[in-house]
Amino acid sequence: MTADELAARLEVAPTTASLAVGDLSGKAILDRYEDPSDRRRRIVAIAPDQHDAIAAWLAPGAAAWRRVLTSLAPAQRRLIVDTLRAYEAAVAEEREH
Repeated sequence: MTADELAARLEVAPTTASLAVGDLSGKAILDRYEDPSDRRRRIVAIAPDQHDAIAAWLAPGAAAWRRVLTSLAPAQRRLIVDTLRAYEAAVAEEREH
C-alpha cells in the first residue's frame, strides 16, 4: 500500500506515516518501490527477508492487546485509542521541531 493508505489504515497523520516509512526504509525493514500500474505512486511493503522476524515480534503484543482490549467497555477502549492518537500526534510534533 502507499504511505497515505497506510496512514489511513493506521488512523495516523500522513506525515507521521511518511516519517515512519522513511525511518524503517532506511533500516531495510520496509521496501518502497514504484507502482507498476501508476509510476507516480510509491508502494510500501515489508522487506521479504523481514517478514518472519516482524511476525514473531508482533504476535505476542497483538495477542496481549486483543486480550486486554476485549475485556474493556467500549468507552474504555475509546479512551485508550484516543490517548494513543494524542501520543502519536505529540511525537510527530516533537519530530517536526
